[in-house]
Amino acid sequence: MSNPISTVKRAGSRFYVNETRPNVTVPGVTSIVGMLPKQDFLGPWQAGMAADLAIDSFDYLSQMAERDRAGARRYISGAARRYTETRSKLGSRAHDVFERLMNGEDVDYVHPDIVNHVEHFRQFLVMVNPELVRAEDVAWSYQHEYAGSFDAILRVWVNVDAKGNVTITPDRSGTPILVMVDYKTSKNTYTDVALQLAAYRYADVIIDPEGNEEPMPDIESAAVLHVTDTEWSFKGVRADRMVHDYFLNLRKTFTWVREDSKDVIGKALSSSKGRMVTGTQRRGK
Repeated sequence: MSNPISTVKRAGSRFYVNETRPNVTVPGVTSIVGMLPKQDFLGPWQAGMAADLAIDSFDYLSQMAERDRAGARRYISGAARRYTETRSKLGSRAHDVFERLMNGEDVDYVHPDIVNHVEHFRQFLVMVNPELVRAEDVAWSYQHEYAGSFDAILRVWVNVDAKGNVTITPDRSGTPILVMVDYKTSKNTYTDVALQLAAYRYADVIIDPEGNEEPMPDIESAAVLHVTDTEWSFKGVRADRMVHDYFLNLRKTFTWVREDSKDVIGKALSSSKGRMVTGTQRRGK
């Protein structure tokens, strides 16, 4: 049986479609999280990327501008977008290998761009020694109408002292807990990962590639595995009911932006386009 879950892009947002439930289409978790206000640093960062490109490629761009000014402008303004696309491809490559390694598959070839990332992931597997429970399945909320593909649900063994400090026991001598995990290969980790993880954690069901559904298990914690070219870290994330409530607020915002805001402003009842005609003017005709 082919995977009944598919995704479509509409006006820049991703939607999940379940073929076993006709006419059921829900927005994706990342698109909903995208309703957050853009970070203050993004504008200056994008401008800086364009400025660096212009400075580093001054002679080339001058020649380009002489032939095609509009093309040169598009090339400069697209610097940040191209960088983001490159990072996204790197992340996809890394996620693919991470999933294979987590499933115990031997990976012979690794793309040169992610050699260090893969080595760091191998270190994580040894130093944390998790057990894979689920990977790359779809978390679906029928109650709140959203869906998303999560990276992994792992069983991790830990000790918790009297002060609440958590220590991982890779020999599996501690207490096993179920953890919803997201992999990140970006330069930094950001707070919106908590919203993602909470959305997955409190979804209603998990749907596998064959379309089988089962209730979301009782997830006890959440974490982000941050893997870069130079290091890795496994960080706990607070993705509790309160964080989920914030995500649900963004879910409402998504509906407002995409649907409900479209008809709140009616047609003009009066405007400057309609020239006033006085009684004297009418009688003079």
